[in-house]
Amino acid sequence: MKKRIIALFAAASLTLCGGVVFAAQMEAHGNSAASDSVHADVHKHHACAHCGMDREKFSHSRMLITYADGSSAGVCSIHCAVTELKSNKEKKVKSVEVADLLTKKLVDAEKATWVIGGDKKGVMTKTPKWAFASKGDALAFVKSYGGKLATYKEALALAGKE
Repeated sequence: MKKRIIALFAAASLTLCGGVVFAAQMEAHGNSAASDSVHADVHKHHACAHCGMDREKFSHSRMLITYADGSSAGVCSIHCAVTELKSNKEKKVKSVEVADLLTKKLVDAEKATWVIGGDKKGVMTKTPKWAFASKGDALAFVKSYGGKLATYKEALALAGKE
């Protein structure tokens, strides 16, 4: 019951702030502000490898970098992913995954549709960068919050300049 009340409060807040479409999408995906993390990567890498932030709290922006040697690093955001990749240039990257903003499920960062900018405050950045598994969800986000569609490489390059 408490989760439902929090979800309704979050949806009402988004509606009042002009996020009608986005709030409906969050509800459709079963997402709420108080949803419990069940992600294996969060259990393995609870704190960001670079800034120490709680990756469960930031499960909507978290990233997981897996190296060819089998090691991995969990980070809170694309900002800290840049730091991780720069500090491990000698390691071959096997995969980079990012959380879909709506479902919090990890998806291939290169296959995700990214949104740069907009009115929703980003994580560890002045210019927000959000990832979506679905281009339709990204377009709906842009309609509600602004910003522009981008690729992972564009988002990574911008994060590297900040």
